[in-house]
Amino acid sequence: MTETAHSSTPFSTVERRATASLASLYGFRMLGLFMVLPVLALYMDDYADASPLMLGLTLGAYGLTQALLQIPLGLLSDRIGRRPVIIGGLALFVVGSLVAASADTMAELILGRALQGMGAIASTLMAMVTDLTSEENRTKAMAAIGGSIGLAFMLAMIAGPLIAGYAGLSGIFWVTAVLGLAGMVIFVALVPKVTVVQKNRETLADLSQIAILLKNPTLMRLNLGIFALHLALMAAFVVIPNILTQELGIASENLWWVYLALLGGGFVAMVPAMILGERFGKQKLSFVTAVGLLAIAMLVLGQERGAVLTPLMLLVFFAAFNLLEASLPSWLSKACPVGNRGTAMGIYSSSQFFGAFVGGTLGGWSLQHYGIDGLFLILAGLLAIWWVLALGLQAPRPLQTLVLQVGDADHQDFAKIISNITGVEDILLLKGEQLAYVKVDKKTVDMPSLKPYFNRI
Repeated sequence: MTETAHSSTPFSTVERRATASLASLYGFRMLGLFMVLPVLALYMDDYADASPLMLGLTLGAYGLTQALLQIPLGLLSDRIGRRPVIIGGLALFVVGSLVAASADTMAELILGRALQGMGAIASTLMAMVTDLTSEENRTKAMAAIGGSIGLAFMLAMIAGPLIAGYAGLSGIFWVTAVLGLAGMVIFVALVPKVTVVQKNRETLADLSQIAILLKNPTLMRLNLGIFALHLALMAAFVVIPNILTQELGIASENLWWVYLALLGGGFVAMVPAMILGERFGKQKLSFVTAVGLLAIAMLVLGQERGAVLTPLMLLVFFAAFNLLEASLPSWLSKACPVGNRGTAMGIYSSSQFFGAFVGGTLGGWSLQHYGIDGLFLILAGLLAIWWVLALGLQAPRPLQTLVLQVGDADHQDFAKIISNITGVEDILLLKGEQLAYVKVDKKTVDMPSLKPYFNRI
């Protein structure tokens, strides 16, 4: 009887501490970035140089610097160590928050948001998770961090309006600076120090592979997907706060419970679709349906809005967004070529953040030239294009890449042994490396036969 790749191996003390502290750090940082989304549009008139385009640039500025620096900072962390890069990134995040908190113009707000994004440490944090966890528990650790990001987004939608109601927009940035400082304390005090960095292609970016991965049809569609998803999110938030307050008459101090209802309802609606898709192998159907629902929600909001229709379409939007946000990285992990997950995830993260920048900019420009209706209709058209591209995706198989220790064994002999183990789909061995990258079928793999070769911390 085989054991699946979903190992029941418990976390060690180091793994538990590392996962909890890094998930908290990741959550604090994302909470700080997202808190401004639900309210920024409401405070635009406080700045003399305000315009819809400046609003969009303010929302998306962090995405541009994140996209540009994600891979370079990851590569830098391979050379000088994770800790200096992470501390430096958090320091930039705090400085950007202070600049935005003290801003008198939207140009200064844009500068502050861009500085926040320059602390692009997401890929470095993920690499550190690999440094501090064993192969058996890495998936669980990554899932915990993914959960912290989702929770941070939901909390940001609630906390943003509450803080702004008491302390204005600048109050949000002051709180964000405090969260950045708290993240530094957590990192220094709680994250275990790494004595030996596990350098492997599943977590590190390999520049020589970028061109090849960019041409991979499945990865291209997934990267375009996360780009389009965050483009739509950021563009929509250029107008959502004003729609809720001006068109539906909801007081700004009550926005927190509206966002809570929309996001909570969207999450509840998303979970059954995720479970059914995974259980019955219908991930592609649920994925394509969610993209179609995003496009329909934008199309409807661009043509007609009302007391019932607007909240309903926003609920559909957030439910579909939650499902796609959870599905895309999982699909990419299964689809990327063996031994290239680190590089593929670097491209994916850069695509996500660049989508946020383009979305904010496009949303502001569309609002300025074509109004709210035009903005939603442009988004509907772009999401319809994504839907067509998504139809060409191959349904994901339940695959997972494991990193094994070759030791002193001959590569050919090692490959022959591993290839004969049930459930092994592909293996990559590189000259001069003592690690093997093995793609396995999670449903059929004989894990007990592989466990002696796991690359443990």
